Amino acid sequence: MQNKDKPTSVTLIDRDLSILQFNHRVLDWARRPEVPMLERLRFLCIVSSNLDEFFEVRAGSHLAAALGHEVKAPFSQASFLGLADQAHALVKIQYELFNNAIMPALASANIHVLSHNERNTAQRRWVKQYFEQQVRPLLTPIALDPAHPFPSVANKSLNFIVRLEGRDAFGRENEVAIVKVPRVLPRLIRLPDNVSGGKRSMALVSLSSVIRAHLDGLFPGRGMGEFSQFRVTRHSDLAVDEEEVRNLRTALRQGLQHRHYGQAVRLEVSSGCSEFLSGFLLREFALPNQALYRVHGPVNLVRFNQLIDLVASPQLLFAPMAGAWPRELKSGLSIFSQLQHKDVLIHQPFESFQGVLEFLREAVHDPQVLAIRMTIYRTGAHSELMDLLGEAVRNGKEVTAVLELKARFDEETNINWADSLEAIGAQVVYGVVGLKTHAKMLLVTRREGKLLKRYGHLSTGNYNIKSAKMYTDLSMLTANPQLTADMDAVFVHLAGQSKLPRLKHLWLAPFDLQNRLVKKIAALAAAAASGQKARLVAKMNALTDERLIHALVAAGQSGVRIDLIVRGACMLAPQVPGLTDNIRVRSVIGQFLEHSRIFYFAVDETEEVYLSSADWMSRNMIRRIELAWPVLDPVMRQRVVDECLIPYLHDTKEAWSLAADGSYTRGLQAPDAPKPKRGASSAQDALRQLYSPQT
Repeated sequence: MQNKDKPTSVTLIDRDLSILQFNHRVLDWARRPEVPMLERLRFLCIVSSNLDEFFEVRAGSHLAAALGHEVKAPFSQASFLGLADQAHALVKIQYELFNNAIMPALASANIHVLSHNERNTAQRRWVKQYFEQQVRPLLTPIALDPAHPFPSVANKSLNFIVRLEGRDAFGRENEVAIVKVPRVLPRLIRLPDNVSGGKRSMALVSLSSVIRAHLDGLFPGRGMGEFSQFRVTRHSDLAVDEEEVRNLRTALRQGLQHRHYGQAVRLEVSSGCSEFLSGFLLREFALPNQALYRVHGPVNLVRFNQLIDLVASPQLLFAPMAGAWPRELKSGLSIFSQLQHKDVLIHQPFESFQGVLEFLREAVHDPQVLAIRMTIYRTGAHSELMDLLGEAVRNGKEVTAVLELKARFDEETNINWADSLEAIGAQVVYGVVGLKTHAKMLLVTRREGKLLKRYGHLSTGNYNIKSAKMYTDLSMLTANPQLTADMDAVFVHLAGQSKLPRLKHLWLAPFDLQNRLVKKIAALAAAAASGQKARLVAKMNALTDERLIHALVAAGQSGVRIDLIVRGACMLAPQVPGLTDNIRVRSVIGQFLEHSRIFYFAVDETEEVYLSSADWMSRNMIRRIELAWPVLDPVMRQRVVDECLIPYLHDTKEAWSLAADGSYTRGLQAPDAPKPKRGASSAQDALRQLYSPQT
């Protein structure tokens, strides 16, 4: 008899393979001829950036297992080889699209990235002058010998390796040289109009092709034989023992200095790189053959994002998304007075993040506001929101920032914000030792007569103005005294490390969020087993927590109808006969990054909706401070269902359905889902229509 408490291995999909599979779905956007050309290039660059992070964060343990080091399961030599096969296949598709689709299409739009062989005499003359004046003074070629060992090569930096002929100035046969390319140099250079073919034609050259064309000039008196560009990716996840350090900020600042020189995990070289040179590099970086990636083009496609910025052709881009002013906020009226009557939901990017900024701006300038408390995870290096916090301090408000220093790859930015806020008198704390503070909340305390009243903001996304225009997220502004009292208790807990009181509405990880979700799912299972109609719809970025997967499988076997909208990695295999028949999984990859987390539970006609900062991953449930909160207003709850769940279950344009074998098929809608109010085949298209000025 099947154990309903635990799924079998048949129902589980490997997490890291699922992450790579997600990138195949993103890459599909680069294939679509109907997508504007520069946007196709952007999606190609997104996949390259995702792959970089995958290797920097996840590949190290697999590689260690492949090299015979002792590591914990599930890492093994077989897992490394399986991931390497998938990654190689993905990279091959990337460069085929780059060379055979995207570059020719750009050329048809008179945008040309010229190789040395494609440049005419005038262009070669200009490039040579550019090289001599702007590039060569910054290059220091190093011929390797006992006195000149292999130089330290930074993570993801551009470099060249050269095999030299003859002898050096001292009569020695040192045949290998390395040329490191400084990061300060632009990776794409636009040729001036007078040599590019006219104002209607844009010509560019890559830095790698500029250096390659003049590489032999760096070694006068020596013949140059084989050569190749190369890039090494290193393990870059910062590991700081927070129990052993006295000052986390100082320890992280020191760790950042070493991040660029961690253990090598991937080596990229030109497709024509000789076996001699690739073997030399593999030995130098202690990498197996499977870690070598031969690419037919530039070794760093991410840098081609610069081309998008250089081209002034709006017709080659998506029409800009100008989010509407939030419908539930009346412009020109005090937001505090509006929140006294009802909560406000903001659906980003279709509605503007400016509503959140205006809430904070009003708090900063209102003389009755006494204190502002806020969690900070990713705000960006230039942030109007952070500037407002600084202004609040100067206006005499008590400002407390719970600032997460360990936000991956944003550590330096957050350290700088901590320094600047503390310098002007803000109280900056770093959350709880060993846990990342990933919850998104902003709490304002205001004097109203003889009373103090709280106003809060909760969000599924970051306080980042740039990403608020590109990610789908939900923000909620509230003056609900029970919700804001819960928020106050969480802030006191994070700052003072005090025991957390029992919260009325908020679910908080790592304390009770996972348990609450498991209990909700179990309650649905019990209702279904007793003959009631039970339904669960959950939207998130990733599903990898096995305890939650166990609960979902058991609920499905009890008769609960389950639809999961999981953008990225999903370890639960749906539609496995006899095991997960009642569970369907779809992934929506749209123009905007799906980022909101929404959990819908229904028994007969009773519905509950929770919004959250947390994905259903073990790290979010156990190793982070995360929040989930209920949508208490029935009208707002229906709005969330109508805008954020139903259209996604009917999407036949940007949705992918997950099969039992781990494969995805694009364009299938979920059967038996309620009909959406708007008939667009894409959920995001429907939302754009809903929030268009004409609507």
